[in-house]
Amino acid sequence: MLNPKRGSSHRLTFEEAVEVHLRLMNGEMYSRIAAAYDVNQGRIADVKFGRLHPTSYDEAVRRRSL
Repeated sequence: MLNPKRGSSHRLTFEEAVEVHLRLMNGEMYSRIAAAYDVNQGRIADVKFGRLHPTSYDEAVRRRSL
């Protein structure tokens, strides 16, 4: 059951997923990234392995090469 004082966790957008990939590429830890976006580490793993916003990795690679 949701804690009414806390509310629900943040839902990652495509843009945030791209940022997550960039942060992972820079060697940042899952826990710090998750805390920054108010999600659990499982959501960061979902982004990394393409289960959430599957094309965000390609966009992150494109931006990193600019």
